[in-house]
Amino acid sequence: MRRLRSALLLLPPLLLLLLLLLPSPAAPARPGFPARGSRGPGGSPGRRLAPGAGQPGGAGAAGTVRAGVGAGARGRGFCKSRPLDLVFIIDSSRSVRPLEFTKVKTFVSRIIDTLDIGPADTRVAVVNYASTVNIEFHLQTHLDKPSLQRAVGQIAPLSTGTMSGLAIQTAMEKAFTVEAGARAPGSHIPKVAIIVTDGRPQDRVNEVAARARAAGIELYAVGVDRADRASLRMMASEPLDEHVFYVETYGVIEKLSSRFQETFCASDPCMLGTHGCQHVCVSDGNGRHHCECSQGYSLNADKKTCSAIDKCALNTHGCEHICVNDRAGSYHCECHEGYALKEDRKACAVQDQCALGTHGCQHICVNDRAGSYHCECYEGYSLNQDNKTCSVRDKCALGSHGCQHICVSDGAASYHCDCHTGFTLNEDKKTCSAIQEARSLISTKDACGCEATLAFQNKAVSYLQRLNTKIDDILEKLQANEYGQIHQ
Repeated sequence: MRRLRSALLLLPPLLLLLLLLLPSPAAPARPGFPARGSRGPGGSPGRRLAPGAGQPGGAGAAGTVRAGVGAGARGRGFCKSRPLDLVFIIDSSRSVRPLEFTKVKTFVSRIIDTLDIGPADTRVAVVNYASTVNIEFHLQTHLDKPSLQRAVGQIAPLSTGTMSGLAIQTAMEKAFTVEAGARAPGSHIPKVAIIVTDGRPQDRVNEVAARARAAGIELYAVGVDRADRASLRMMASEPLDEHVFYVETYGVIEKLSSRFQETFCASDPCMLGTHGCQHVCVSDGNGRHHCECSQGYSLNADKKTCSAIDKCALNTHGCEHICVNDRAGSYHCECHEGYALKEDRKACAVQDQCALGTHGCQHICVNDRAGSYHCECYEGYSLNQDNKTCSVRDKCALGSHGCQHICVSDGAASYHCDCHTGFTLNEDKKTCSAIQEARSLISTKDACGCEATLAFQNKAVSYLQRLNTKIDDILEKLQANEYGQIHQ
């Protein structure tokens, strides 16, 4: 019995000690604000180009990623943070005591510690404000984590005043610029700002915050102690329950760092690179995703790989004559024979085939209206079956027969010479002599004069033959020139 009494006497001190060792319950969340340490709903869906995916033709469909609050417990080391252009906007007015300002810098440093920092990863800038605004360092200043955290530790508080609107405007116009280190819009890197304040803005923050959101900046508002909750809501992006946070004191603000770690964690397959999409991975939220293809490609039945679209079959190519599909899912235009592609690479213009000198016509090339041509022959020739070469049709018509008086055609390739009335054909079968002149010469000359007469006659005939040959050559050249001009 005495042992039982002794045990009962020891019970109250043990219970008191146990109560002292137990952790105190978390402070209740204010209406409309997330409780400290609570987890928000699933993140906003995003779109991201498949890591390492081949981009046909050097042109792939670039994706975008929205920085939404992640879902589920993601411990450090179990996910990779998505690339961001992140700007901290911290209130260092006189209401923030030195020790409290140190807590803010620790909060910023812990968030940085959970991120992948680098030129191709997250870049961080800090805007310090009170009644004035100071950009402590830009996005391109510190591109490694150690120098970035040292720079945060060296930030000093400013003075009185809480010009939150001016601070957001400065961040929008000077911190989130390409010159200051922000990535260009085409890179699809999200622009995110986290503003930390414990007071009421002394300027018109609503209009400035609206312009910042319209410019594509995602705003998170963290209120401490005496922070005006209505102002926090005016500054933050939608949905408010994912972008507005409130804590009672600076002493617990560091706990929010794990919340932002979840927010910036790449939790879906598109971010982790486990999706298997050949071209583009699109996050649907809550760990779901679907695949899409780059322009000029369509999704195959496996819903992951892509095949080139037959652009020519779509009839949207604009080619005037011929559309030719290329391997890369694109196409090019070509023209029918006798046409050449214009500078727009779609329309076609008629080519002068005869002027190109590739027609193959033996005599005359004639251009047709349709960009083609046909061959013709000189007079006295006819076109062969190959429609290019020519054969003699009438030797007499050529004017090269050599007959002094009359050329008589005997067919396509032969002829004979004849003489006018009162003349007779000489032994050369080409020249002619007058019959009466020959008779008078014989009758008036004696037999001794025959030899002289024959010599004179041969000399005259020879002279006439040479003259006739020269005349024929001149006539042939004149005829060829005349026919050439007519058919050009």
